[in-house]
Parts: sequence; C-alpha cells; structure tokens
Amino acid sequence: MDPRDKAFRIPGDQIKRLVPAMGGCYASDRITVDGMKVGYMYRETPDERFDSGWRFMSGDESQEYADNADNWAIYEVNTICNYDFAIIPYLDVAYGTAYGRIPGTDRFRAEEFEPPDE
Repeated sequence: MDPRDKAFRIPGDQIKRLVPAMGGCYASDRITVDGMKVGYMYRETPDERFDSGWRFMSGDESQEYADNADNWAIYEVNTICNYDFAIIPYLDVAYGTAYGRIPGTDRFRAEEFEPPDE
C-alpha cells in the first residue's frame, strides 16, 4: 500500500516541530493510523545514512501484522513524537536498547534487546 493512501490520525499539516531533525524511523500503522500510543520501541544500528535506528510500535502487533510491510512506513522521528510525546526523553539513548511502556503511564522501562532477524 502506498503510504499516501493511508488515513493518518494526525494530518501532515498539523505535525509540529518538537525535536531537532534526527533522521528517519519505522513505525507501525497501529500508531500513525489507529492512534495507539507507543508501547514498545527499540533503537538498532541504522540501516543507512538517514536512519535514526528507531523502531516504534504499539506493542500489540501480532507477528503476522508485523511481517506485512504494508503495516509500516518510514517517518521522521519528530512525526512519531507528535503521536506520543512520552518518547521524547528517550530519543538520545544508545543503539542496542529497547523500552516498553509502563502500563497506565507515560514512562518506559528498559527491556532486554535482541536485534530482529533480517
């Protein structure tokens, strides 16, 4: 699916600059289309020059959902910050880290990180 055909929860003209440009990230449609908060995020070694290494998901994606490339898109990290301000304090962490949201809060706790299989 072409990302331009998706019905985003926040229209592009309403995205505000919240953090300095830091590159792109992958995010699940559960966040950008369905409006869920980030429930799990990890930062891996970037794939390319303009990749921040960040990957954001709601945390309730099934493996089947996650395996479907149509359910993901690349965004500027700032865009995902507009969907969930709570991620902002964690954006400068080192590569190879993961965080899960503490239920019912805007805080995250570090989790064990295993880079996904390519």
